[in-house]
Amino acid sequence: MYSWAYHKTSNKELAEDLVQETFLSAFKAIDGFNFDSQPKTWLFRILNNKIIDYYRKKARSIESPTEDEMLSRKATDNLFDSKEHWNTTTTFGSWEEEEHLLDNLDFNNVLANCISKLPVKWRGAIESKYQSDKSAAEICKELNITSSNYWQLIHRAKLQLKICLEQNWTN
Repeated sequence: MYSWAYHKTSNKELAEDLVQETFLSAFKAIDGFNFDSQPKTWLFRILNNKIIDYYRKKARSIESPTEDEMLSRKATDNLFDSKEHWNTTTTFGSWEEEEHLLDNLDFNNVLANCISKLPVKWRGAIESKYQSDKSAAEICKELNITSSNYWQLIHRAKLQLKICLEQNWTN
């Protein structure tokens, strides 16, 4: 039952809670069980209903955003207007190509500091892509994310790094 709940929720603690709730509900309703089906079938039916109830409740409620979502919003808030369109007043300054910028110790320190401020998954994606030279498929597997989520993480991380570098790096 735990395996099924975990498969449906991808969350260890939630799966454990749902299985526990299933057994509590079954215990309370054992007098109503009339052996028309196998006990295992009855328990799985209760579990599936618990899973459905969980997702219904989740869809109805507005949950607090995760830390990564909050950082993502904070990082990109100034890039979009109230209607979620690109903010045309946002400027990034000018970036002139500097041939040996990565040879500059000060720049590398600022870059490392900016990378360390990224949310965990963003940092993992950036480091894997640019420092470890891994493929997108490998990174998606490592971070347990979809391809579209990977490209979104990379895009947002690069935007945040650009902003951070512009604020902290002066030639």
